[in-house]
Amino acid sequence: MSEDTLAWETIDSGTAYTCEGFDVITEAVELPDGTETTFDYLAEGESVVVLPFTRDGDVVVIEEWRQAIRRVNYGLPAGSLESDDDDPATAVERELGEETGYEPGTVEHLTTVEPANGFSDAVFHYFLATDCTPTADRNLDYNESIAVETTTFDALVEAAREDELRDGRTMLGVLYYALFEGVAERNP
Repeated sequence: MSEDTLAWETIDSGTAYTCEGFDVITEAVELPDGTETTFDYLAEGESVVVLPFTRDGDVVVIEEWRQAIRRVNYGLPAGSLESDDDDPATAVERELGEETGYEPGTVEHLTTVEPANGFSDAVFHYFLATDCTPTADRNLDYNESIAVETTTFDALVEAAREDELRDGRTMLGVLYYALFEGVAERNP
């Protein structure tokens, strides 16, 4: 089937709710069969997720309070693109520095995903940062409670295997890297 036969036509669109970090959009749409209905989605835009390796080969990770689930969550540094970011890669250094105090040596794009495109326009750009050094000044947002530590990549994979790595952005980044690094090692 072509996109033309599946596409919905947007008749009207408006913001139903707005707050810091996201909006809820309500759209009047016409489905391919002519039915008119409404569709709501979460508008939060693009973010970067960073898998940062130190010069010693450890991974810089964060522990952050997550109010929605009322516990500390273990994960990779991540953050929204800002209006002055030229592209997602420019946000990597800023977000990594703000959240962890580390600066990357090199930055490489890994993949881009739409994690919940059935109800959100969120886009996550995953980056590998290598040769990271603790030389930046942390600059947490007023509503961030973050602790920084390092661990081994194998420990992150084990946490994923043992159901201890609950953050979806982190899980995807760790498993994506593990899968494709493993493929590269098996097929030189």
